[in-house]
Amino acid sequence: MFIDIAKIKIISGRGGDGKVSFHREKYVAAGGPDGGDGGRGGSIVFQVDDNLSTLLDFRYKKKYTAPAGENGMGKRMKGKDGADLVIRVPRGTLIRDQQTGQVIKDMSDEQPFIAAKGGNGGWGNTHFATPTRQAPRFAKPGLPGQEMDIILELKLLADVGLVGFPNVGKSTLLSMVSAARPKIANYHFTTLIPNLGVVRVGEEQSFVMADIPGIIEGASEGAGLGHDFLRHIDRCRLLLHLVDVAGSEGRDPIADVETINAELAGYSEFLAARPQIIVANKIDLLGDDQQPIQRLQAYAEEKGFEFLTLSAATNQGVRQLVMKTWETLQQLPPVFIYEPEFIPEQPEVTERDITVEKVEDYYVIGGAWVDKLMGSVNTEDYESRQYMDRMLKNAGVYDRLEEMGIQEGDFVVIGELEFEYVH
Repeated sequence: MFIDIAKIKIISGRGGDGKVSFHREKYVAAGGPDGGDGGRGGSIVFQVDDNLSTLLDFRYKKKYTAPAGENGMGKRMKGKDGADLVIRVPRGTLIRDQQTGQVIKDMSDEQPFIAAKGGNGGWGNTHFATPTRQAPRFAKPGLPGQEMDIILELKLLADVGLVGFPNVGKSTLLSMVSAARPKIANYHFTTLIPNLGVVRVGEEQSFVMADIPGIIEGASEGAGLGHDFLRHIDRCRLLLHLVDVAGSEGRDPIADVETINAELAGYSEFLAARPQIIVANKIDLLGDDQQPIQRLQAYAEEKGFEFLTLSAATNQGVRQLVMKTWETLQQLPPVFIYEPEFIPEQPEVTERDITVEKVEDYYVIGGAWVDKLMGSVNTEDYESRQYMDRMLKNAGVYDRLEEMGIQEGDFVVIGELEFEYVH
């Protein structure tokens, strides 16, 4: 079964909590704090796997969670980091944000991509020991991991895309010029999935060709199979537009070209502007009647398309088509790689993100807002400390301490800073 789009949820691992612990040893009094830090949570990592060709695995599993980091332990022992969860995807898979549809990463190279970083581990009480606070009885909890809803969308990486109505000979051509063995039969929609083949031009010269299931009128609006697979020619540098020039199914060749190109334009204006070669196939059915070929050639030249003739069934014109395709590709830019568009929203940090709690004889102030404030404060500088004092007062921190019953001379802890409270 060919699956080329999937919606999943990814959650990186939570960081382990820091440990509150004190050194205990015979004949050693007041050994001091020795609580270790928590381990980092596991990250969600995407990796290209060329042995995969569809997103079938994601049809059955929708949620991927990385392991949490282990909590810190005594004797200053750090908790074990959570293992990264590696998710393997086919080359050419786009990772999109589910809400906005924006591209997060185009998985078209060999480099692993960290989609969600694991949460940092919390500090053990060892970090909070000072000359005046020699036995801290608190530690930091680990930070939560990241959670994201994403879309995986497979867009095949091919240099050349074969387009055209059903039963015009696309699969036959691919089987003749490459080692691909698509199913070939004389009925519509024989090809139900895109097929890729490597076309060898010389010893070190080759290109990738994709046979896209037949497109019909209305495909860009969801008719037939073409709608499902139009995304796979998005990256193609060149389109080979196969046409049944003999009209063996009662259709007009020129009308076929116009219909398919209208569907390409309906799907994407960029796709409609892609370089295209009109390939008149099934010339073996015309016999001595060259008028249909001449008529289609005149139309192609009028529209500015290259034009070639072909009989995939008898191998006539196949080598010429391969060489012309190769020559054209040398003048075109490389396969399109999508640039990241998604910028994760940074949650607004406000005074609501302040925590004030009493731990033993200490009043501990924390939270995202406080962390941000302390990152801009130089505690060795008097003016910087005055700025911190004003910010804490304006944020209502001192009012909250008063409500909790703090007395003058009680100790207040903010990060690694400790001071006595003064009214």
